[in-house]
Amino acid sequence: MTNPEWLELAARRSKSEAWMLGHAFDKYRQLEGMSEEGLAKELGCSVETLNWLALCRRPEGEHFNEQTTAIAERHGVDDYLLLQVLGRLKVVEVFQESSADGSAQQGGVLMAAQDRERDDEPQT
Repeated sequence: MTNPEWLELAARRSKSEAWMLGHAFDKYRQLEGMSEEGLAKELGCSVETLNWLALCRRPEGEHFNEQTTAIAERHGVDDYLLLQVLGRLKVVEVFQESSADGSAQQGGVLMAAQDRERDDEPQT
């Protein structure tokens, strides 16, 4: 199957729409410092398939897993690999949001990390 001429342009434009997978993929690539080819390899697909995926609505809410699986099946991608990428991005986004609003929960995590004794410190 040949790809339409507009596919690459549409995938590029999807990066500016937060509700599209193209936006999520772009954020993930920045986080991981990887190219589109690298992300395609991580997902076990071609760059062309990655472009088609980029045009999909980003899964969210209580049906996140089902939506992700449906997208993966539609485009012939391993749903586990797609879930890993989107899941990791979701965790990072939640952490960044809590950091941005100065959440007390964030502070508690950092304090707990500071309270732990390091293995190389002598115990008193």
